[in-house]
Amino acid sequence: MTDTGTPLLRMALRTESDVFVVRQRGREVAAAVGFEHQDQVRLATALSEIGRYLLGAVRTPTRSEVVFSVEVDAEAVLVIEVTTGVTAGTSQRELSQALAVARLVDTFAVRQDGTTAVIRMSRRIPASAGPLTPARLAVVRDKLGTSVARTPLDEMAEQNEQLLAALEQARAQRDELARLNDELSETNQGVLALYTQLSEELDETNRGVVALHAELEDRSVRLRAASEAKTRFLANASHELRAPVTAVIGLSRLLVDPSSDPLTGEQQQQIELIRGSAVDLLALVNDLLDLAKAESGTIEPTWSDIELRAVFGQLRGTARALATRPEVELVVVEPDPSAVIRSDEVLLTHVLRNLLHNGLKFTERGEVRMTAENDGQTWALRVSDTGIGIAPELQERIFEEFYQVPGRSPGGTGLGLPYARRLATLLGGTLDVERTPGAGSAFTVRLPVRPMP
Repeated sequence: MTDTGTPLLRMALRTESDVFVVRQRGREVAAAVGFEHQDQVRLATALSEIGRYLLGAVRTPTRSEVVFSVEVDAEAVLVIEVTTGVTAGTSQRELSQALAVARLVDTFAVRQDGTTAVIRMSRRIPASAGPLTPARLAVVRDKLGTSVARTPLDEMAEQNEQLLAALEQARAQRDELARLNDELSETNQGVLALYTQLSEELDETNRGVVALHAELEDRSVRLRAASEAKTRFLANASHELRAPVTAVIGLSRLLVDPSSDPLTGEQQQQIELIRGSAVDLLALVNDLLDLAKAESGTIEPTWSDIELRAVFGQLRGTARALATRPEVELVVVEPDPSAVIRSDEVLLTHVLRNLLHNGLKFTERGEVRMTAENDGQTWALRVSDTGIGIAPELQERIFEEFYQVPGRSPGGTGLGLPYARRLATLLGGTLDVERTPGAGSAFTVRLPVRPMP
């Protein structure tokens, strides 16, 4: 229900004693409609300031009246209007500047008509006061009409009691503050001692860290030297081993050549075993030599624009010879004719060939599939199979040198995937593996369309 401008109390303002009464009744009205103590004091102070100014400056005493009313629309508002006479020459602006009480209320305005001025101020009633229905406002109005105002002495006595209570509270707060300061001082002393102790321990730790860093740096230098020595050893040993192994292969071929002296069946079988072992040894030597080159940084990519369709066609032809199981299908999804990547064709072909060979080697049935996808910035060249898969905890170990996944069929040196990942890194990309055991494996080479120089 909406009630606009419901008067609650009217008072005259003629003498100094009326100022005390207006202040007192203003607090009563504010309390009756639901204002908290602080807001009651603010409204009473505003009325007191207005009353003192009007009695001492501009008004004719017999023409002043104070009206308290409540306006209830979107929200409830307590409105206080002071109607007073003003002396000739007193302007509305002068009244507004002289009555510096706007900070105590929500709205403050002065309306002047000749020698009569209306000072209007309002403050929103808090929602916690509850709904101000007409019935409730009537009860408030009746209660205010029957109450008797206290004398100025009673008002001053109450104010003195409030001041004494505030003073006592201030003293208690001062004592509490002094106690807290003492505790804070003790705490600061403890913190200072702890800070000193921690600083000493930190200095000692820093000295230990510096010493450890120096030791680690020394070990890092020695580790790099050992790694370089290992790389040089692998390269030199591979070169030295390649010649005799190649000679063994050549001699074994000569021995089984039809134009040579005839051999018994057992001799021919033994020579075939020698030649097969030599071929495996040569593959291992070649892998070691390739890995040594990659680690030493002697491989420099030769950049050119490569048509992926031609690369995929070449790989299909070379890998088809390895697809000896009829249960395994080799699927090479050729890219669009316009698919071009800037890379090193030899190194890229080596990486993809290695992945295709691994897929065909470890897949007993199903398919080995090679695809290429481009998102505008990166090429994703993926080789997936339906083999036994790789456990998640082993998906990084397969890129370690000489590591073989347990349970896979024997064969290989364990150097193909580490070398392929190093080549992918040289080409500015990555090589990763996905999938879980029983669902096959998927190796993805991600390369930028245009690598950074």
